[in-house]
Amino acid sequence: MAELANCEQCGKVFVKVARAICPTCYRENEQKFETVWHYIRQQKNREATVYQVHEATGVEEKLIFQWVREGRLKVKDFVNLAYPCQSCGAMIQSGMLCDACANQLKKEIAALSDEEDQDKFRTKTYHMR
Repeated sequence: MAELANCEQCGKVFVKVARAICPTCYRENEQKFETVWHYIRQQKNREATVYQVHEATGVEEKLIFQWVREGRLKVKDFVNLAYPCQSCGAMIQSGMLCDACANQLKKEIAALSDEEDQDKFRTKTYHMR
């Protein structure tokens, strides 16, 4: 259902249907995407990093990160495009966390799970008089 919202980019009020940005900002972003796409499609620019693409095109790094994260820019075709891990900021090409942060999170979850299991055994002790 449509609702009124403020555009996340420009702040204008618009009727929000599917996107969090207004149609004007969406068109601007699509033009920026085309600029980036034409730049990295050139053979000499296929190994460019996000920073290099930003410098050459003037498109914000945040948008380029978003397009890589969404899969609009395929990392298999452009091997040096990456975005930051949401925990430590290391550059990654898939998911939300780098391997180190994901492994650390798994260890912490396992430790909490073990702690909960030990608590269960403690509360199931019966005493007879």
